Amino acid sequence: MNPSQGSTLSANVAGFVDGSSAKREVSYIDNLPVYVKELIAGGAAGAFAKTAVAPLERTKILLQTRTEGFRSLGVFQSMKKVVKHEGVRGFYKGNGASVARIIPYAALHFMTYEQYRCWILINYPSLGTGPHIDLLAGSVAGGTAVLCTYPLDLARTKLAYQVTDTRTRSGLGSYHTRPVYNGIKDVLTSVYKAGGVRALYRGVGPTLTGILPYAGLKFYIYEKLKSHVPEEHQRSIVMRLSCGALAGLLGQTFTYPLDVVRRQMQVGDMPSSLHGQVRFRNSIEGLTMIVRNQGWRQLFAGLSINYIKIVPSVAIGFTAYDSMKLWLRIPPRQKTQSISSAA
Repeated sequence: MNPSQGSTLSANVAGFVDGSSAKREVSYIDNLPVYVKELIAGGAAGAFAKTAVAPLERTKILLQTRTEGFRSLGVFQSMKKVVKHEGVRGFYKGNGASVARIIPYAALHFMTYEQYRCWILINYPSLGTGPHIDLLAGSVAGGTAVLCTYPLDLARTKLAYQVTDTRTRSGLGSYHTRPVYNGIKDVLTSVYKAGGVRALYRGVGPTLTGILPYAGLKFYIYEKLKSHVPEEHQRSIVMRLSCGALAGLLGQTFTYPLDVVRRQMQVGDMPSSLHGQVRFRNSIEGLTMIVRNQGWRQLFAGLSINYIKIVPSVAIGFTAYDSMKLWLRIPPRQKTQSISSAA
């Protein structure tokens, strides 16, 4: 055998092996159920988006919960103070819990939305096929995702609420606070020992009250805006990002006060010389007490940074979700519905 024949044989063998590997990959991915692909795509999109906006999320929580030392500061002043006292790593405090929560949350949210939507269309055809179906499916999907992942959101908030100072010199004033928890596991274990399962779901009432209309409105507005876009532009990424960002902004504005109540309920048992222990029995009492004791403006504390955060978050989330759907070869919505109907 001459060298050229040996090279050709090696190339053919390599090509055969690579081709076999590609076929195995294609076969493995194509054999996955659509709902599993949607779980994977949604989880990856949520993780990318949440990590990208982690600094803004940490600052928002400090403003929402009126953390000592941040009460009278604006967004950029608060960010400068975090960097000064805790360094860049301070922006990612609680991000581990946030990502650990957002992966199953986003995965469940996207997947259950698609499944609920198909179920409504198949079982209740009299309701039609307009954006109001997205309102119903989005609301129920949001509630499902919240109930399954709420303890992780509680852990994220408690970790982000803690403020420390990494500098060694004295004269730090009231900003220095000793950390209460050392990680996600420590938060969940301590909270459970102190109050059982009920404590792990403290604040879930206003969360559900807020997420049901927010998740529903987000999908409703998104689909409503898309319905006014010419068909030739329906697949444009820019169009999807623009519609999604606007839907998120409008939905968040209407439901933001309930998010503030939720955050204050979540950190209500943590030490703070500013507002002591906050014990709201329900969402209405929380809204009333905050307006009475802290002023109505507190109901919108951190809203400006939420606006700054939500646009890149939605942009990254949609881009990552579309990329994952392409890689996983998830069929378009119309095909998904027909497959579900046939099954």
